Amino acid sequence: MKSRRQLSLKQEENDINLTPMLDIVFIMLIFFIVSSSLVKPQGIEINPPTSSSASEQTRPVLILQLAADGSLFLDGQSTDLRLLKARLVQRKQQPAPLVLLQADQQATTGQLVKVLDQLRLAKVDYRLATETSPH
Repeated sequence: MKSRRQLSLKQEENDINLTPMLDIVFIMLIFFIVSSSLVKPQGIEINPPTSSSASEQTRPVLILQLAADGSLFLDGQSTDLRLLKARLVQRKQQPAPLVLLQADQQATTGQLVKVLDQLRLAKVDYRLATETSPH
């Protein structure tokens, strides 16, 4: 028969110490919390024109932004004008939507007309975002 001392030593060797693993998990958790607060959402700063007849939309929307330099962002992701129709048709299969076009006041009329043309070709419902002007 084995002595009690030998049995207790073997039992201790079989136990797994979880303390180092928990330390690593907590360090990773802290890292991700801190790093996520430093991440800026992608997109562009838009200065929309004002309108006295603007109304608020309540249904779900896809946000399409046209910057003053002509760059386009669809839901915060950069896109090209040539790919816009295909991306809108792809998103149209999901329950959806209204496309809210946020065009910068400094964007040229030519750029805006090209984007509106792609929206019409994709056959999506769209609105032009504006700010309400004080009377």
